[in-house]
Amino acid sequence: MSALCAGRVAFVTGGSRGLGRAICKTLAREGAFVAFNYLKHDEDAAATVAAIEAAGGRASAHKVSVLDKPGLTELAKSLDKLHGKIDILVNNAGYGQVVPLALMEESDWDEMLDTHVKGAFLSTQAVLRTMVREKYGRIVNVGSLAGIKMMQAPVHYATAKAALKGFTESLAKEVGRYGITVNCVAPGILDEGVSDHLPPGRKEEYLRHCAARRVGKLSEAADMIAFIASERASYTNGATLVVDGAV
Repeated sequence: MSALCAGRVAFVTGGSRGLGRAICKTLAREGAFVAFNYLKHDEDAAATVAAIEAAGGRASAHKVSVLDKPGLTELAKSLDKLHGKIDILVNNAGYGQVVPLALMEESDWDEMLDTHVKGAFLSTQAVLRTMVREKYGRIVNVGSLAGIKMMQAPVHYATAKAALKGFTESLAKEVGRYGITVNCVAPGILDEGVSDHLPPGRKEEYLRHCAARRVGKLSEAADMIAFIASERASYTNGATLVVDGAV
């Protein structure tokens, strides 16, 4: 059986470490050329590219913010010029912050919503014309269990992830006629990344309710994303797929 994403060109936001790195490595393993952006960590970005190339894949790193509209537009144009298309977009860029609403600064709220939601909007807008022209595209938004279930989670984080679910559903209706699918993958607590900011008690509570009795692996979420980004999931559209071990 051929690789899931053989011959595809993918753009992953926030790919230098954590889940983003796992997504990049998985898409490359499945045959895609992977471009990713990052904001600060040059060494981490270089390590992601090196890991992909060491495994026989192809990747490129680009230091540009998901809130930099001109930068994203230029990046999308350069990828299109180099490869003739952009097949896959994974809106992964984000971060976690544990702070109660009563102590939250307005700037905390704005930064969280901007990074997760406005970043997805701008990144999608940057690549969408290419996908429409090619009559093909796979857009995968990285949500969270906190965005679809009532659970103890930072309010601004849960709000941002809930917004991505709505973004997924409305955009799927808008662009489906162009051969573009839009889906959301919502992980529960994973072994690295955003979950590193959670208090130990929060993880213990999660495990008590999780049928799998463990947190997830980055690779498990990345594998789901690669499948949804592939041709084998061509009739899955506007869906939010939960990867949480049954909480």
